[in-house]
Amino acid sequence: MSIPLADRVIQLAYDPGITPKGGGLPGLAVLKNVVNSINMFGIIAVVGALAVSLGVWAWGHHTGGHQAEANGKKGAVVAAGAALGLGAANGIVAFFSGLGSQVH
Repeated sequence: MSIPLADRVIQLAYDPGITPKGGGLPGLAVLKNVVNSINMFGIIAVVGALAVSLGVWAWGHHTGGHQAEANGKKGAVVAAGAALGLGAANGIVAFFSGLGSQVH
């Protein structure tokens, strides 16, 4: 006796039986290396952006340029936020992946 199509679709929706598996595809180590390099490049770029923003902030403060001072402050805050995001990216993805795997 065959199972009706609707029942098979409902059963598939509950548990498709797919889980992440490391090493399943060739080139996974290369992809991880590329992503790690991109992350490091981003962190180095953020250090440069932070240095420039702090310089603009100081220059604006000492010359009385309120617009430059405000832009330097904004740049410093954005650079700090970008550094936080880049540093926490792996943990954020791991957290939400673990949270998503608990959904049934």
